[in-house]
Amino acid sequence: MKLLLIICFWGGSVIFAAADETRVAVAANFTQAAKEIGRAFELSTGHKVQFSFGSTGQLYTQISQYAPFDIFLAADQTRIEKAIDEGFAVAQSQITYAIGKIALYSANKNLVVGADTLKQNNFTKIAIANPTTAPYGAAAMDVMEKLGVYQKLKNKIVKGNNIAQTFQFVKTENAEIGFISLSQIIQNDEGSRWIVPKELYSPISQDAVLLKTGEKNNAAMYFIEFLQQPIAKKIIEEYGYGIHE
Repeated sequence: MKLLLIICFWGGSVIFAAADETRVAVAANFTQAAKEIGRAFELSTGHKVQFSFGSTGQLYTQISQYAPFDIFLAADQTRIEKAIDEGFAVAQSQITYAIGKIALYSANKNLVVGADTLKQNNFTKIAIANPTTAPYGAAAMDVMEKLGVYQKLKNKIVKGNNIAQTFQFVKTENAEIGFISLSQIIQNDEGSRWIVPKELYSPISQDAVLLKTGEKNNAAMYFIEFLQQPIAKKIIEEYGYGIHE
């Protein structure tokens, strides 16, 4: 049974809404930020949110097979546009909720010293997310190719299914270094890192869209709106992302 709430929402306006739950498919790089935004959303609206995390490509496959998600938060724009084109999503709801940034990271505090780390090639394994399904993996490929090191490093590359698994490879030292999302290390100073200049990879515009399965779900519509509010934008920036203006 739905509970009718009186919610004091953004801008001081009072909104009457039924408390619902929304199911959100979220790109793995955005895991921690999404969880914090989810807590803020539930406190602000009374609605509930349930997240499922994975690579953008894997999540899109699930959506195309009619997985019961209401919203899709991708790590790129391509899958969002594909979801719209193939009739799974509501076109006018598409937004850019974050601009991703990548970092070269090692659990070894002395290993990463910038681009020279890649050129010196003093490691046996470098982890990246699968570039076919994960935009952060595609960005890692961009960096290596622009620096002219890909041919030297290609036999050392190990691929995670998504950026979360890639981070685990590096954190557990199964790979000495790896390209990860800056958001995964922004809140600690462990290890060594190089924040990759944005000029070295194609922009990672992370888009969200309301899926057709969520069109009549109040909580889903509120969540898309909430992502664009100052409270959510502040959290997004705190986790190392840029904001689309």
